[in-house]
Amino acid sequence: MAIPVSPSTAPNTDDSPSEAHPLPLENGDRLTRQEFERRYAARTDIKKAELVEGVVYMPSPVHFAGHGEPHVAMLTWLGTYCAFTPGVRAADNATIRLDLDNEPQPDALLRIEPQVGGRSRVTEDDYVEGAPELIIEIAASSATYDLHDKLRVYRRNGVQEYLVWRVYERQVDWFVLMDDEYRPLMPDTSRLLHSRLFPGLRLAVDALLDGDIARVLAELQHGVGTPEHAKFVERLQATS
Repeated sequence: MAIPVSPSTAPNTDDSPSEAHPLPLENGDRLTRQEFERRYAARTDIKKAELVEGVVYMPSPVHFAGHGEPHVAMLTWLGTYCAFTPGVRAADNATIRLDLDNEPQPDALLRIEPQVGGRSRVTEDDYVEGAPELIIEIAASSATYDLHDKLRVYRRNGVQEYLVWRVYERQVDWFVLMDDEYRPLMPDTSRLLHSRLFPGLRLAVDALLDGDIARVLAELQHGVGTPEHAKFVERLQATS
């Protein structure tokens, strides 16, 4: 008959999970959010890993023109908007605790601070918890999980706006949550996309796809100079 071993005397091997020796984080692992965070924290060599519907995803190396450069363009656009909009904050590759099976690390996000009506907060251990108002992903094509599993996760958790830039297909998809479904945001006659949630946040799609970031920022400057943006800022400041 086997004799039970008390926890204090039980042997500890490198093959069993423990605080000192967590199991490695591998692409395709099915984990709880707590175990995902523990293994991710132990792998300081890994720069990006996500938990989507309980499955671990670790992207392949990042290409310059296919991801790195578009990523900078999006951050420049968001950062400029934040500079003129107090109470709104942007982040690059910030981990988000959405629910028990989902902890994505989107390429960029824009969120309203909770004290002025935002739906997400920054925790004491410096994670975003809850749904940011806008999430941006840079995708190679429509075949990636950004337009499938992630889209469903963001919709279910109440992310109000979701933008996917499909670099190789030269396409920008901007979705708005309406009646629990994502509806595509349609450009105006000047091919500008306008956020429904962030007044003045406008995107010159053709200029973006052509790499004309100066024109993208010029159009954004027009947006933050509108009366709608001024009223938005007034409302944020009054709430704070």
